[in-house]
Amino acid sequence: MTRTPLRPLARILAARRAGENPDSIERDNLAERHEAERDGARARAEGRLLVLGVVFLCAFTMVGLKMSVTAGTDPVEPRAAASGTQIIATRADITDRNGRILATNLTTNALYAQPPLMIEPELVARKLVTIFPDLNEERLIQQFTGARKFVWIKRRISPEQQQAVFDIGDPGLLFGPREMRLYPNGRVAAHVLGGAGYGREGVSSAEVIGVAGLEKALDDVLRDPGRGDVPLALSLDLTVQAAVERVLAGGMRLMNAKGAAAVLMDINTGEIVSIASLPDFDPNNRPTPLTTGDPGNSPLFNRAVQGVYELGSTYKIFAVAQGIEERIVSRSTMVDIQGPLRWGKFKIRDFRNYGKALSVEDVIVKSSNIGTARIAQKIGAERQQAFLGQLGLLEATPVELIEAGGARPLLPKSWSEISTMTISYGHGISTSPLHLAAAYASLLNGGLKVAPTLLKKDYPVPGPRIISEDTSRQAREMLRQVVTRGTASFGEVPGYRVGGKTGTADKPKPTGGYYEAKVIATFASFFPADDPKYVLVVTLDEPVETSGKEPRRTAGWTAVPVAAEVIRRVAPLLGLAPGVEPEARTGVTLARN
Repeated sequence: MTRTPLRPLARILAARRAGENPDSIERDNLAERHEAERDGARARAEGRLLVLGVVFLCAFTMVGLKMSVTAGTDPVEPRAAASGTQIIATRADITDRNGRILATNLTTNALYAQPPLMIEPELVARKLVTIFPDLNEERLIQQFTGARKFVWIKRRISPEQQQAVFDIGDPGLLFGPREMRLYPNGRVAAHVLGGAGYGREGVSSAEVIGVAGLEKALDDVLRDPGRGDVPLALSLDLTVQAAVERVLAGGMRLMNAKGAAAVLMDINTGEIVSIASLPDFDPNNRPTPLTTGDPGNSPLFNRAVQGVYELGSTYKIFAVAQGIEERIVSRSTMVDIQGPLRWGKFKIRDFRNYGKALSVEDVIVKSSNIGTARIAQKIGAERQQAFLGQLGLLEATPVELIEAGGARPLLPKSWSEISTMTISYGHGISTSPLHLAAAYASLLNGGLKVAPTLLKKDYPVPGPRIISEDTSRQAREMLRQVVTRGTASFGEVPGYRVGGKTGTADKPKPTGGYYEAKVIATFASFFPADDPKYVLVVTLDEPVETSGKEPRRTAGWTAVPVAAEVIRRVAPLLGLAPGVEPEARTGVTLARN
């Protein structure tokens, strides 16, 4: 902007010539300048007010929109209020296949203290010990009277305990809201669920994470905020699971066993309807792992999944089925069973003397080690190994448990001819009861491989074919004969036509060799035999049946009666109506009265 001089020379000279006062020219110019400055300031102020008005209008519009959105949504309490990185405490529920709750969340409180705010720390410590007997009074007094400004007392407390702490009335005792994992069925399905604990913790929230079992294996799935309120549905049936555990516990006590395991699986889909391991625990109060001794003695040890054992004669059907499938033998082929069968320095014997020869079917029915070993010799190591691999017996099971990945089968370092012979009757290879259940399902469902799963399936997904339907049918018929006239006669359950195979294996010593009076007894069964729906494997650790004059440890006397009682209890729960087998006609038939 060009400024006009207050006393322009030309006008001053002209005013003097005209006799006018030159000072008036300066006053007029000064007045004009002030007027122009006022007009500019007014224009600038009006512009600023306009901009400020627009800004306020936009701000209030945004606030109004936000309030409208907030008013239109449901009120939800914040999950976390801790400083720093947000702690996500949300965790999906777990249900059985029928929607019944197996694991859920419960809002509770944590108890902590701020010692500088305490009035009578010694009195508070004494009263807290009466509410929480596991606390140490002297330690609490040291923490409350020391230099610490914050002390965790209990990560979670019950409403009754919270009220009792309220009644103490000390301002230094404070509560922090949080969620805890609750297992309303207690010990039922404990090894499947595993348990949960706290990860990152804040004063007003905590991260719930899985520590074992399915809770840990599917931790990311259960913590996914995108699931919303959709629970994770398992293949388990809560009623069946409770019944299996109850019968298994009774059988374990009756047979004086050290431990027990059971797996009940849908033969066509691989869905695990029930899986149990004893002794067990309560996931609401998960015990600490053993630091000394054999981890297998801990109640946390899942014998059905983590326990890898030599499962004995239950393996014999694999050798026979492969021999029939590859046309090496037929059911009527006679096999030399004269013993002992010698291979180098090793001798293979039968439990009893069955004569000089048995048919292949009777090798299964009588459970001949020698007969099975001779069939395995004809099959050969390479083909045997490939067949067992197809059945999933050479690698860890893919089931959704964190412990399953570490439960790999124990295989011979060199798959020699003697290994081939002993593996055919379940010695020299160690697998879990879950491995065995999945292999039996694949063998007996028509020959299609199934993978064990704990997740509910809406429809079956057929796997690759392992054996033909005809071989599968023959295997079922032979295993049915084991129950009707063989080593599993106590396994008969009227109306449900059970088939299966017993297996009794000496327990190996940690230092090498085998115990003379300690066995693993197993009965791998399926039902109904003519149209199989389920596979059931029951394993007892060191059973001893003592009702007779001498102790009996074989599976026929121990595992088989327990499995039969399980089937008797759960078959109706599974919706299986008992059938009636036609009896053979004998004597004279009355035609007319």
